[in-house]
Amino acid sequence: MNLAELVQRLLRGIGEDPERQGLRRTPDRVARSLAELTLGYGQTVESVVGQGVFEEDCSEMVLVKDIEFYSLCEHHLLPFYGRVHVAYIPDGRIIGLSKIPRIVDVFARRLQVQERLTQQIAQALDSVLKPKGVGVVAHASHLCMMMRGVQKQNSAAMTSCLLGSFRSDPMTRNEFLGLVRAFSRS
Repeated sequence: MNLAELVQRLLRGIGEDPERQGLRRTPDRVARSLAELTLGYGQTVESVVGQGVFEEDCSEMVLVKDIEFYSLCEHHLLPFYGRVHVAYIPDGRIIGLSKIPRIVDVFARRLQVQERLTQQIAQALDSVLKPKGVGVVAHASHLCMMMRGVQKQNSAAMTSCLLGSFRSDPMTRNEFLGLVRAFSRS
């Protein structure tokens, strides 16, 4: 059974008629939408980074902030979305800045939990670059908390993953977290 057929069954299961005018094309639309929302399953970090790593004698923090992401909660299949801030300290290698949001999307475009998403981004950058350290902070709104259950529309979750010098050096950690706080969008 393909995904469109499963959506037809779902519509019947909730008491709808998948043959009524407004729903006739819904199974196909949902199937295409889910394929787009889960593109990350067909991607790897290596494929999105490609030739985007360069030898460079640079050892100062590189920070890409406010990277928008959209994902689906693996517990309820409802969206969660927000921004992620990614930093690293090079150790002879840098990555093209546009590759960092692509790495974020590899993992965001899968069924996820925010905690794992944050760790996967940090671990991927650490694996690709072997930097002195990596820091990732994500903050997101979860529709599974907003639309159902506790129904708290103004709540947000924040997660972080600190590797290498971001974990071991308090000055590096504080610089990163200070930059995230100082320039974050409201």
